[in-house]
Amino acid sequence: MTVMDAALRESLKALQLSDMLETLNARLAQAHGGELGHLDFSLLASRRSISPPAGQSADASPDGDPLWDPPSTDVLDLDWAPFLLERVCELGGLDDVHRNALRQALDGDTAIDLAFLSTHPHAIGPFGPDPAALSATQVARAAELLGHIDFPDLLAALPTDETEAASLIGNGADKIVGGPKKYLLEHFNAMREFYRGASQRQLLVVLWWD
Repeated sequence: MTVMDAALRESLKALQLSDMLETLNARLAQAHGGELGHLDFSLLASRRSISPPAGQSADASPDGDPLWDPPSTDVLDLDWAPFLLERVCELGGLDDVHRNALRQALDGDTAIDLAFLSTHPHAIGPFGPDPAALSATQVARAAELLGHIDFPDLLAALPTDETEAASLIGNGADKIVGGPKKYLLEHFNAMREFYRGASQRQLLVVLWWD
C-alpha cells in the first residue's frame, strides 16, 4: 500500500483525517528518524483540530509541520497507568457497565479500520495491540460513563498504607515513587477531562502504544 492509494484516502476521509495525506510521508520519516515526540495515547481529532490556523506556515512548527502536532490539550500520555486503573476499579468493586466503559476508553475499538497504521512502513504503535479508535458517538458515551465513576471512593477501598495498596494492585505499582494512589488519581482525572473535552467537540479518539 502506498500513502496515496485510493483505499487509504477513503479511510482517512471516513475518519475526517484526509489532511494527513499531505504530510504522512514526512511524518513517517520523522518517526523513523526518532524526531517525533512520545505519543502513547493520542487524540487525532478531526481536520478542525489538526489543521493550522489561517496563515500559519510550517516554519511556525517546531518540527516544520503544523499539521502533525496537535495542540497539547489534544494529546494525553497515560504512561503505565491503564493496567493499574483497571485493577483499582476491579478491587473497588466497580460495576460491569462502568468497568467496560473504562476499558473501552483505554483500549479503543476495532470497528474503525486503522490497519494502515499497523502496516510497515506506516506503523505507529510498535508495542502492544494494534492502534484502535473510538467514534465520536463512542467518545461521548465513554465521557458520560467516566464522569459517573467516583475514583477517590475506589481508592478508599484499598489499604491505607501505600506499600500494602501497591502490593495489592500489583502490575508494578510498587515502583511508583510516593505510592500509587496520587499517581492513579491524577491519571484518571486527566483521562476523564480528556474524554469530556473530546466529547464536547464531537471528536474521535485514536489510541496506541509506542
